Amino acid sequence: MSNPYKLVIREWAEADRPREKLLSQGRRALTDAELLAILIGSGSKNESAVELCRRILADVNNNLQTLSMMEVSELSMYKGIGEAKAIAILAALELARRKNDLPAEERKLVNSSRFVYNFMKPILQDLPHEEFWTLYLNTGYKILDKQLIGRGGNDFTPVDVRIILRSALSLKAHAIILVHNHPSGTLYPSNADKILTQKIVEASKIMDIRVADHLIFTDNGYYSFKDEGIIE
Repeated sequence: MSNPYKLVIREWAEADRPREKLLSQGRRALTDAELLAILIGSGSKNESAVELCRRILADVNNNLQTLSMMEVSELSMYKGIGEAKAIAILAALELARRKNDLPAEERKLVNSSRFVYNFMKPILQDLPHEEFWTLYLNTGYKILDKQLIGRGGNDFTPVDVRIILRSALSLKAHAIILVHNHPSGTLYPSNADKILTQKIVEASKIMDIRVADHLIFTDNGYYSFKDEGIIE
């Protein structure tokens, strides 16, 4: 007979549901049991997915390495874990193992506007339309990430400053570099380019994030706001 005081996940407070918790608080906020519960989806009639996963983890002393060494047949012995769920757990743990086996990618050190130009050339060269990109840098001025912020027509690209700053905060970036291309080949910034740059600089200051440069890219060269003294 099922315990009338036990609740299935869909009856929990929303903040306690693993999927909803991941969406609202981020993946790092979840326990190992909650992450496993997302993989298996449901438990048994008498035990929620999270409770089942807590029990499985307790049996391996909460050691994910030990769990990853179990066989499908061993996991399937738990009521609520069939072959498909056992395979899903082991597949996820194997992916994690393979990720750890990969050599860490060396981050590129940004040491000049010419480096940025050459770094972005494979992306922006010969484009018939404008694109606006942001490079996110750590305290050592190595690239954490690059992101496409906007794509437009021949002479205009919509740029949402909030997206730039939200990503910078998420990546814990110390500085950012703005890059956009001029398909027309015009090397110098327009008045709109200058206004947008100043807007991003001022907004970034509030977040204690430095705008290190803004490059205008053309197939035959580039213009650096930093090199020209527009950005300090």
